[in-house]
Amino acid sequence: MRLHLALLPVMLLIPPSAGLPAAEPGPPWVDLNALDSWKSPAGAWAIVGGVRIAPDNPKLLAAEPGEGILYNGPTGRTTNILSNQSFGDVELQAEFFIPKGSNSGIKFQGVYEIQIFDSHGKAKLDGSDCGGIYPRAELLPRYHHIDEGHAPRINASKPAGEWQALDITFRAPRFDSQGKKTANARFEKVVLNGQVIHQDVAVETPTGHAWHNKEQPAGPLLLQADHGPVAFRKLRARAL
Repeated sequence: MRLHLALLPVMLLIPPSAGLPAAEPGPPWVDLNALDSWKSPAGAWAIVGGVRIAPDNPKLLAAEPGEGILYNGPTGRTTNILSNQSFGDVELQAEFFIPKGSNSGIKFQGVYEIQIFDSHGKAKLDGSDCGGIYPRAELLPRYHHIDEGHAPRINASKPAGEWQALDITFRAPRFDSQGKKTANARFEKVVLNGQVIHQDVAVETPTGHAWHNKEQPAGPLLLQADHGPVAFRKLRARAL
């Protein structure tokens, strides 16, 4: 086909996107790296500039002054904290750092937990391993699991003492106009260190001993701090 050269200047002035609708912006991210993003009291939680394995104890963290990292204090055991903002459907991104043998977690609506644990190199996994959807449990006569939760598809955990990354998409339970649940909560996608470890997993009840709790359409995020040392950075969430 022959193109008339006289048309070229006009055609080149037309941007490729002319006539197309503008792309809608995605939901805004909420920065959760600051202490004022979490309800008080925050116990020993603090903002620091760096963390490393304590030189005199591989099961503790040592912190350096500065900004950008949220960690649960020098003893590694303090108050669990709840976000000021509540979420229903939500995507959360975080990097976390734990020492040897540590145990933490991120709970959606305060009751649906993705476990953080020192699971590197473990062959057989269950829901209490890193990235697992935590099992249901009973407190009495002593704390014990009553199922295995949902194990990660693969062990994507890095060794203790390295920063690790989580990207989690959570869908809240659905309710009708009378408050009756019509659909279970589910973890639509969980990615640990770049590998998909859960895909569209329904959660019939809250996890841990909260499985008796009445479910809600929205609730705050919770960072677990009473089981072992943990630090977070690049922690953010957005409602979906």
